[in-house]
Amino acid sequence: MRLKNPIRQRESGFTLVELMIVMLIIGVLAAVAIPSFISSIRNAKEAALKEDLHVLRDAIDSYTMDKNKAPQSLDDLVQNGYLKSIPEDPMTHSRETWVTGSDDTYSDIDQTEPGVNDVHSGSDEVGTDGQPYNTW
Repeated sequence: MRLKNPIRQRESGFTLVELMIVMLIIGVLAAVAIPSFISSIRNAKEAALKEDLHVLRDAIDSYTMDKNKAPQSLDDLVQNGYLKSIPEDPMTHSRETWVTGSDDTYSDIDQTEPGVNDVHSGSDEVGTDGQPYNTW
């Protein structure tokens, strides 16, 4: 015959205090990681915007030098093979929001017609450098 131990064996499982400590640690780690994650996404979008602006401006300059006239729209760059397609503005997530700049000045002595000579993002947000994206 087996005698039962009067001292009850400890049941397995976590106490409420242990669970609360784990939840606190997870909360602190999330509070540290989320702002860093958001910042890295913003930096990636800004890098993509800078690259897209560089490509668009280079295509505008190439078109102007080759044709001796500036393009009348960004679609002219696609139709004439200077771009495969108009890139999506990473800040507005649209191909339609690019803001083109044009004036009556000529960038080349042989240029015969004015037209689009610059392009900017259509976003009103401010970048990490303090400048609005539509002035980059």
